[in-house]
Amino acid sequence: MFYTDQLNREVHLSSSPKRIISLVPSQTELLMDLGLEDRLVGITKFCVHPKGLTKRKAIVGGTKNYRMDMIQSLQPDLIIGNKEENDQKAIENLMQEYPVWMSDVNSLKDSISMIRNIGEMLEVEEKAEKIAVQLETDFHTPLERKGTCVYLIWKDPLMVVGKNTFIDQILTFGGFENRISENRYPQVALDELVGIHPDYLLLSSEPFPFKEKHIEYFESYLPETKIRLVDGEYFSWYGSRLLGTKQYLSKTFS
Repeated sequence: MFYTDQLNREVHLSSSPKRIISLVPSQTELLMDLGLEDRLVGITKFCVHPKGLTKRKAIVGGTKNYRMDMIQSLQPDLIIGNKEENDQKAIENLMQEYPVWMSDVNSLKDSISMIRNIGEMLEVEEKAEKIAVQLETDFHTPLERKGTCVYLIWKDPLMVVGKNTFIDQILTFGGFENRISENRYPQVALDELVGIHPDYLLLSSEPFPFKEKHIEYFESYLPETKIRLVDGEYFSWYGSRLLGTKQYLSKTFS
């Protein structure tokens, strides 16, 4: 059997996978919500949902660096990764020894396709389809306009979310106009940020863990901007976590 991943690679499987390693937190959570815990043997240290999972499963490293000895000992018959979140060279090394299915998610459409593809590959199509249909319903109509925004993901240097990213799509759905026109995740100087003067400055909980103290810092430079701490998982996790995104956005910015 072979399945085409989101890098248009053919992934050959001799049988239905029974020993899966997931190298992406949001996809790990999806596997759990698809009822596949008994087939999930290895995860990263960042795979924190559902609570307690890191105590029940073998930890193979982070999303960039892996314990190859641990992976070998687990004898996986499938590894699931992501183009953006995982290290390319490390993934290519794993591909030499194991079947590796890679996602490439830059839009809601990509996310829903990923969920359906994983459901088919792991023979849980009905559960995956239920999630996919619910997401298509949830994200069919954008929320009311809220204003311009800048979404910060790092403090030093200041890094922001630009175009051609999954987070940018979530911002657009949520009613925000992203004032960053560059692609991906550019750096900005503080004076540039002040010059943009967005209606909202959103401080993400990940990958940099912005806290309340950072609100004060940015308020001193942007006194007229609404500065909010936001749960980055609802903006950047592209698996089943999305089932709560619409409600989160509606409640947070009501």
